[in-house]
Amino acid sequence: MGQVTRRELFTMGRNLAMGAAAVSILPRPLFGNAISLPVGIQLYEIRDQMAKDVPGSLKMLHDIGYREVETASFGKYSAEDFGKLLEDAGLKAPSAHVRLSGDDLSAVFANVHALGAKYATSSSLATSNPRPAGVPPPNRPNRPILSQDDFMKLADQMNTIGKKAREAGLRYAYHNHNYEFVKMPNGKYGYDLLLEHTDHELVKFEVDCGWMRMAGADPLVYFKKHPGRFKMLHVKEFKPTPSTTGINGAPTPEGTDLGSGFIDYTPIFVAAHKAGIEHAFSEQEDPFPVSSLESAKVDFKFLHEAK
Repeated sequence: MGQVTRRELFTMGRNLAMGAAAVSILPRPLFGNAISLPVGIQLYEIRDQMAKDVPGSLKMLHDIGYREVETASFGKYSAEDFGKLLEDAGLKAPSAHVRLSGDDLSAVFANVHALGAKYATSSSLATSNPRPAGVPPPNRPNRPILSQDDFMKLADQMNTIGKKAREAGLRYAYHNHNYEFVKMPNGKYGYDLLLEHTDHELVKFEVDCGWMRMAGADPLVYFKKHPGRFKMLHVKEFKPTPSTTGINGAPTPEGTDLGSGFIDYTPIFVAAHKAGIEHAFSEQEDPFPVSSLESAKVDFKFLHEAK
C-alpha cells in the first residue's frame, strides 16, 4: 500500500465517524439478542394495560425496546384502526391470533391483511370451537380431553384452514398449549398426530415453549424431527412445578418472568435459529410478580441479552 495523503486520511476519518454515528442511532433491539431477531411480545401479556389504554400501551412497549408484537384481539378498534395505532407506535405485527372457526374465514383474513400481518394464527383450535356442556373455556385448570380421533379431525380442519389462508395470501400457524401432549393409544402425543397429518406447505406451527416444556416435551426434539414446520416462538416461563398436561383437574401452573423459571432457553434459541424461526414473542401467564408492564420490561431484557 502506498503513502496515504492528508486528504485521504481526513476522508477515512470522516467515514469512520459517520459509520460509528450510524451504529449509535440504530435501535438497540437489532443487536445482541440470542436468536438474531427483533424482540417481540404477544399483547396478551399486557392484557390489563391494553384494556385501559391501547395507544399508550403500545407506545410504552416501543419505549421498552420492542419492535414486533403479536395481537390477541383488537378490543374496541377495527383491524384497520389497530394497525394504524401499531404504525404510530413504531411497531409491526407479523402475526395475529384470530378465531379461525366456521366455514367462511374471509372477514377474519381481511382483518389480518388490514393489520399488515403475514400469519393468521390459531391459539389451539380445540379451544376456539364450540365447547360441549361441561367443558371449561381456555385458560382454566381443566383443558379439553381429546381422543386420537379428535386429533385426526383437528388435523383435517387445520389443512382446510391452511388452504384457505394460502388462497387469501396468508400463512396459517397453530399455537399449542399443554394438553396436546397427552399420550394417545399408539404411544404418540396428540401434537405428533397434528404434525404428521397436516400438509407441510399449508400448516406451520408456533411453539409455545413454556406450555410444551410444562407438559414434559422438548422443543429441541421437534425442531430436529420436523425441520421447516416451526416459524414462531412463544418464550414463556413457569415456576418450577411437576409436569402437567392441564387436564383431569390438574392445577394450572403459575407463570413467572423470563429467567425466573425452570426452562433453559439457551439451547432452544440456538436450535431455533438453525430451524428457521422467523419471529419470537415473549408471553406470560398469571400471576405477575409486580405488574404486567414490569414483567414486559424484564422479559425484553431477557430476550435481548440472553446468550
